[in-house]
Amino acid sequence: MPLVDSNIFLDLITDDPDWARWSERQLAVGLQRGDLVINDVIYAELSVRFDTPARLDEMLADFRVAHSAMPRQALFQAGKSYRRYRAIGGTKTGVLPDFFIGAHAMVAGLPLLTRDARRYRTYFPEVALITP
Repeated sequence: MPLVDSNIFLDLITDDPDWARWSERQLAVGLQRGDLVINDVIYAELSVRFDTPARLDEMLADFRVAHSAMPRQALFQAGKSYRRYRAIGGTKTGVLPDFFIGAHAMVAGLPLLTRDARRYRTYFPEVALITP
């Protein structure tokens, strides 16, 4: 049951010419294996594209997406990993959501479906990634 990064759903929502087909195939494969999972951060990132929570919830229900609250250990690990990122010269400040997502996948032992793997590979090497 993979944790699905927001970029996968956004590819479908925006009909991204480069990634929509790949993301659609990966979601189909994930559904064959069971439910898909998102967390609070992914839900918030997706909400930008919807007018109401009901519309977002409807889309997630169509894909049999379960919601999983982030364990406290994941929240703690996200902060530690982000601090390490900044300590080695990371300058982007808008990347903290990626650290929450990566830490959640690590602590919960979930594979992560994403097409933006570089940061996850660096800071969460124990997470199994499903990537292009």
